Amino acid sequence: MSPVSWRKSSYSNNGGSCVEVSPDVPGLVPVRDSKNPEGPTLLFPSEAWHSFVAGVQAGEFGTV
Repeated sequence: MSPVSWRKSSYSNNGGSCVEVSPDVPGLVPVRDSKNPEGPTLLFPSEAWHSFVAGVQAGEFGTV
């Protein structure tokens, strides 16, 4: 994966258990584990990622 900028959620102040996403790839959302930035990167179609985030915000997946 070529260099991209990464960002964490503003809610990720929980000791490092979070993911990072990049807005730098048109049509895709790269996602990686913030604890392992050199590890694998998952790529999701933008529409699928936005649907997932909307589902999380709507509480469709319950709480942990």
